[in-house]
Amino acid sequence: MAADVPTRPAFQRTIVSDGDIGARYPGSSRQYDAAVAAVLVLQHIACEPPGVFEDVLHEHGVELHRVELDEGEPVPDWHEFDAIVAMGGPMSVNDDDALPWLVDEKRVIGEAVRAGLPYWGVCLGVQLLAASLGASVYPGTEPEVGLLPVSLTGEARSDPVFSEAPHELVTLQWHGDTFDLPEDAVRLAGSPAYPNQAFRFERAYGVQFHLEVSAEMAREWAEVPEYVASLERTLGADGAPAFLAAIEESADEMRTAGRGLFERWLDRVVG
Repeated sequence: MAADVPTRPAFQRTIVSDGDIGARYPGSSRQYDAAVAAVLVLQHIACEPPGVFEDVLHEHGVELHRVELDEGEPVPDWHEFDAIVAMGGPMSVNDDDALPWLVDEKRVIGEAVRAGLPYWGVCLGVQLLAASLGASVYPGTEPEVGLLPVSLTGEARSDPVFSEAPHELVTLQWHGDTFDLPEDAVRLAGSPAYPNQAFRFERAYGVQFHLEVSAEMAREWAEVPEYVASLERTLGADGAPAFLAAIEESADEMRTAGRGLFERWLDRVVG
């Protein structure tokens, strides 16, 4: 347990001066009431919003700025935000030639994270984090698709975000690529198929798995060609109905676990 990590009330109401912001994030000139945090959401397909994580942001009164990168929207200046949340998508982080906006996105993530900006990345979002910190991202031996267990590492037991989570989490997996750990990163979770399932780098966190998804979101994913292909390769052409039924049955459990992790990140890392 992270007994030495104090919990803090989220976003205490204090006015932050230009000088204070400049010290936290060099180059920023934004003045704001710290009771209203501003979070940049990087989204890569309309059907992969932050889900339960977005619910938590709204409940905490966070100002959410969503960017649809796949629709051609540019990445704004990261200095204007208190944190970044990066979600999943059907593309690879290595699709720079086909999707040149990935180059700028990885540059922004790398700059922001190395400057100490809090970051939360999911699926493609964790791969973007790894790539932006110089680690390799590459196709795995086979797609990992299904409701599958993820086990926390020993390091997770002293982590401010993961320490209160159960040792084993039931997660939604739907990916084909995997990644190496960046230098100085702390591995927080693994699965039998892919040992790198979650890691921390300074104030940045990434998870390969999904805990934010509702049954409705999963049904939309089952209509995305790239996701259908990985689903059929793993579960067979007739596997989708049973898979979606299983997600619907487990969605509340997964979203409860996801809510706990994200609230602790928001409170103890961003807050």
